[in-house]
Amino acid sequence: MSSSQYDVIVAGVGAMGSAACWHLAKRGLKVLGLERFDLGHAMGSSHGLTRIIRLAYFEGSHYVPIVKRAHQLWSETGEAAGLKLLHVTGSLDLAPEGLGPVESSLKSCIDHGLEHEVLDRDEISRRFPAFHLPEGHIGLWQAGGGFVASEKAIYAHVGLAQSRGADIRTGEPMLDWQPTADGGVTVRTERTTYSAGRLVITSGGWIADAVPELARRMTTVRQAIGWFTTRRPELFREGAFPVFILSAEEGTFYGFPLYEHPGFKLGGPHFAREPMDPRQPDRTPSPNQIRLIRECLARYLPDANGEPLTTKGCVYTVSPDEDFVIDTVPGVPQAVFASACSGHGFKFASAIGEILADLSTSVRPAFDLSAFSLSRFDA
Repeated sequence: MSSSQYDVIVAGVGAMGSAACWHLAKRGLKVLGLERFDLGHAMGSSHGLTRIIRLAYFEGSHYVPIVKRAHQLWSETGEAAGLKLLHVTGSLDLAPEGLGPVESSLKSCIDHGLEHEVLDRDEISRRFPAFHLPEGHIGLWQAGGGFVASEKAIYAHVGLAQSRGADIRTGEPMLDWQPTADGGVTVRTERTTYSAGRLVITSGGWIADAVPELARRMTTVRQAIGWFTTRRPELFREGAFPVFILSAEEGTFYGFPLYEHPGFKLGGPHFAREPMDPRQPDRTPSPNQIRLIRECLARYLPDANGEPLTTKGCVYTVSPDEDFVIDTVPGVPQAVFASACSGHGFKFASAIGEILADLSTSVRPAFDLSAFSLSRFDA
């Protein structure tokens, strides 16, 4: 069995891993990226054309500095790759007043000086007549929100990394890895064994295979997304309609303006996620998930409640508190990982790739990562 030497090996070339490959390669390091499927595959968490990016963050103000950096990097990466990755449409958080999500997003705006408006139901309907909201719903409008073209973002990061010499190998998952006595690692695949000074693990739903300490902490679940025929597409076009997250009686849903697909995209409900083993190849959404999406459309977005054109399942890796985990492998400082992004991680990928590159090169990241440590679960 042969051996090849690299500075850093990245296991998993999805959203986070492709970004890590780019940030490491542009620092002049010899990088190997290993991906178990094809590039831009539909077996993980990054397919489906688009992912929301919002600066107002109800999950916690501590996320805002990182997502601001990610917003900047998506623009810069797109420019470097000659692709439009960041689409600024504005974002709306929608919920009954007092339920919490709008108030938490408002707090993150105030904490970080983000431009914003709080809108009542009538003003939301005036600006965006596609919404039919119940009495008592309010919205937080944030003009800097929008979406990232998700598959294009992965292609951009990989192409840029390759332009700086990165070696990207698809259809070659990491089977196992070991630390070495000299402070490096060896990585075994079905083809060969590789050596490196550092290892970055970004393998999504499969990460517990590489970091056993995560096995009892993480759950993998299936989330549904669908694209539906619209009666009035002019209401949903980019420029006329924002990205949004809607908290309602039926659950929490998220949607986008029309983009590269004739249907209107809606995902959710966030907490109707169904446990699954990512090793099982079937990603088909369950009839119950699609029923709940259709009920949301019928009540709140009736002009998009046409026939489904495309439905897909998406794998989420979820932590107990739904916050990320970004850390070194316990006892192995030369191996770092990022996972359990709990369904809200893609928007951060450009910045998390940079953070992983920092951690792999003994550079202190620009952000306080204590909220994302693995040890918090032992507290």
